[in-house]
Amino acid sequence: MQTILCTGILMGLGATVLIDIWALLLQRMAQVALPNWGMVGRWVMHLPRGKLFHKEIAVALPVPRERQIGWVFHYFVGVVYGVFFAFLAGPDWIAAPTFPPAFIYALATIAGGWFLLHPGLGLGWAVSKVEHPNRVRMLGLLSHSVFGLGLWLFALLLTLSASDTVPV
Repeated sequence: MQTILCTGILMGLGATVLIDIWALLLQRMAQVALPNWGMVGRWVMHLPRGKLFHKEIAVALPVPRERQIGWVFHYFVGVVYGVFFAFLAGPDWIAAPTFPPAFIYALATIAGGWFLLHPGLGLGWAVSKVEHPNRVRMLGLLSHSVFGLGLWLFALLLTLSASDTVPV
């Protein structure tokens, strides 16, 4: 169980780093705006106050260190997704990781953003209130695909580092 937990944590961290590198590439190559983790941090800090859904998070009361809180939350969610997937996939998958399960799982994780985070930020269900919702949805699906790639790649790296032989 400890191996599955540790593997899940490392997969989640690695996949989240990869998704952030992807966001930087999109920003530099296609002028796609980077995620605003400050607004996510603000949303997180309003949760204990009983406020899950905002009409517009930007007009909600700012909180100290909201950007840092948003970043921590982003990585926390990535780790939770990684751990959940590791337990779901099980030791057989961890011993011999394949891409399709990680990809399908990662695509399913977009539901958390579309049906909780985005409405919570005031962006509507599945970002329906943004200017170009289909473009934003497609970018989200691409990012979550990169997350799935990261889960699989980091599982492979962990498997290779744990084995006694190096594949040729």
